[in-house]
Amino acid sequence: MATRYTASHWGLYEIEEPGNGRPELRPFSGDPDPSPIGLDQLGNAVARLRVARPAIRRSFLEKGPGARPDQRGREPFVEVSWEEALDLVAGELTRIRAEHGNEAIFGGSYGWSSAGRFHHAQSQVHRFLNTIGGYVRHVDTYSLAAGRVIMPHVVGPIDDLHAEHTSWDVLAAHTRLFVSFGGVPLKNSRVSPGGAGRHRVKEALAAMAARGTRFINISPVRENLVTDGDVEWIPIRPNTDISVMLALAYQLFMTGQADEAFLARCCVGGDAFRDYVLGLSDGTAKTPTWAETLSGVPAARIIELAQEMAGTRTLLNVAWSLQRAEHGEQPFWGIVALACVLGQVGLPGGGFGLGYGAMNAIGSPHPRLKGPSLPQGHNPVTTFIPVARIADMLLNPGDRFTYEGKTYRYPDIRLIYWAGGNPYHHHQDLARLRRAWAKPDTIIVHEQFWNAHARMADIVLPATLAAERNDIAFATREGVLVAMHKAASAHAEARDDFAIFSDLAGRLGAGAAFTEGLDERAWLARLYETFVASAEANGIVVPDFPTFWERGFIDLATYDHPVVFLDEFRRDPVAHPRPTSSGRIELFSATVAAAGAADCPGHPAWLPPTEWLGAPAAAHWPIHLVSDQPARRLHSQLDHAPWSVAGKAGGREVVLINTMDAAARDIADGDVVEIFNGRGTVQAVAAVSEDIVAGAARLATGAWIDPAEDIDAHGNPNVLTADRPASSFSQGCAALSCLVEIRRCAAPLPPTAHKLPPLIHDNGVRNAR
Repeated sequence: MATRYTASHWGLYEIEEPGNGRPELRPFSGDPDPSPIGLDQLGNAVARLRVARPAIRRSFLEKGPGARPDQRGREPFVEVSWEEALDLVAGELTRIRAEHGNEAIFGGSYGWSSAGRFHHAQSQVHRFLNTIGGYVRHVDTYSLAAGRVIMPHVVGPIDDLHAEHTSWDVLAAHTRLFVSFGGVPLKNSRVSPGGAGRHRVKEALAAMAARGTRFINISPVRENLVTDGDVEWIPIRPNTDISVMLALAYQLFMTGQADEAFLARCCVGGDAFRDYVLGLSDGTAKTPTWAETLSGVPAARIIELAQEMAGTRTLLNVAWSLQRAEHGEQPFWGIVALACVLGQVGLPGGGFGLGYGAMNAIGSPHPRLKGPSLPQGHNPVTTFIPVARIADMLLNPGDRFTYEGKTYRYPDIRLIYWAGGNPYHHHQDLARLRRAWAKPDTIIVHEQFWNAHARMADIVLPATLAAERNDIAFATREGVLVAMHKAASAHAEARDDFAIFSDLAGRLGAGAAFTEGLDERAWLARLYETFVASAEANGIVVPDFPTFWERGFIDLATYDHPVVFLDEFRRDPVAHPRPTSSGRIELFSATVAAAGAADCPGHPAWLPPTEWLGAPAAAHWPIHLVSDQPARRLHSQLDHAPWSVAGKAGGREVVLINTMDAAARDIADGDVVEIFNGRGTVQAVAAVSEDIVAGAARLATGAWIDPAEDIDAHGNPNVLTADRPASSFSQGCAALSCLVEIRRCAAPLPPTAHKLPPLIHDNGVRNAR
């Protein structure tokens, strides 16, 4: 019998059936570095917090839409039948559309809910809402909005750039110096949005080290770049990376090591950028000494590093986290500009990288193919918001906002329909989000677990896990197409999103438009045919759908080839122009400058974060809290699973604190501490270390919160982060860091997030679980 597979963002799993009727997941045997995340997802410890039946918030059920919104997250839910729940949802959608129009519906979804391309919650909810007249959508992502908005004006669309990055084998052969701002965090590289195939980054870094590549990690944290060899760590103050990039460019200009020929042939705006760096346009030369006062990086080391970079084949990398900050456009634009001044762009092993280590597929040698994707249809509603501005939208309907130089208005949202993602993980200033969440009449969610997202809803519909569905997994440049066989039966009364939306569409007279007369199997066959067409157009032969489904796996590794980023452009920028307004790399963008955004000028620039400008705030909150990705989960997914819990301390997240900062506060390793500022307080467990720069602390994102509690006992940094945009140009998420204070906790609270809410059966019996 052929091996059966399923998949998640963390990788591929082989399905084993030990004979006791309880299927188990094992790592894909072809993966050289499989992730342990998700192997426990079918166990009882995970299932205990599943949403088992449709559930309605009690006040909403008894008194109707808009009843006691302040009690969202605090009061019991009543479990009801699917018929009652679907009738209620259909009735609310009908009422809102009739009274306020489809522009009053926000179609919330933030991907990552399934590696499968058919049972992809974001695609399903958007397709459903489009069939009933449309919805207000979001654009961009919390992970990459600033970079996604600015890069098309500089060098090209970010998704295309990632797919074109130089492959790791070329880096190993040619790169002699690898300088990364923000490191190459292996924990981040564990994922791809359509399923990671073979985890390659650990092996790739080791291969580079074995071939003699030197690594330099410029970061507040030592451990986010680890190879089998030595790594030089240059500690840096959070949010100051662009100052060091500018100082390196200054040094190259001043020593005559800038590649003026490359700047003239392949770039526009080189003169404007040079004038800014040298201080001719603003009166401030961006010298190494200037950068040292901002960043803490010694001026002498900046001078030496510029010389080292100019003397060998150098790859400059920047982590995604740096653009997830105020003025986050600047380090992405800055790394491109610095690489152009150095002049190695388009050479094997040289140039720049925008996120090596951010996802597994970046640096892949696999062919770029169009994968299967569920058509979402046409959305008649043109209104949108940048994804991280959801609280602004709910709190300020009718207010204006800018995006890429244009002005728009926030709609008045009366109903939120959310499937996939957890806003109580990825949004900032959660107390403010809670206030915003009280504004709509109705909040409907599809959820698998009783996390804060479910507990803050009015209607909760239980959804299946990816391992409880048949599907097809595919991610660009992952090199595999996987038949995801259903590994386990649906938990309790959970249903696939497709089944839920099919029933709702039928009630609303749109059943035929939503399903097109196809069931799950027929849809999978149709989506597979779109992949076949893409493969054949690239000279790749694949089997028919029944054969693929039986085999379970298509391996595209035989079509691998070395990739050199921007090599054709470098060779002939006229014949192979970049998709920018000039056709070249833009170190000055007239388009960006014309937008008139003071917080995002027309070239890379140093702009101090807002919190730095208030001396009282800096005095009250002297620690930069860095909020990075967790090592044992993706965002908040499976936070309660045994693998995730094992990385906590007493049910709390661990906060990394510098030894000197801990000593000044009488904090010892293992102490429960309070991290606080004007937005809230969280409790975590201290890990005292020399591996973080003095004046900073690190707390991973993704810990579930208990929305019934005012102080977070679990360690979610988004209780503390500010809900402000990267800039008025991109409106991107700026959650990387915030200013806080830390103290020993005198009275630790018990962690309560990993518990069921009060549940009442529809017969009136309270569930005592």
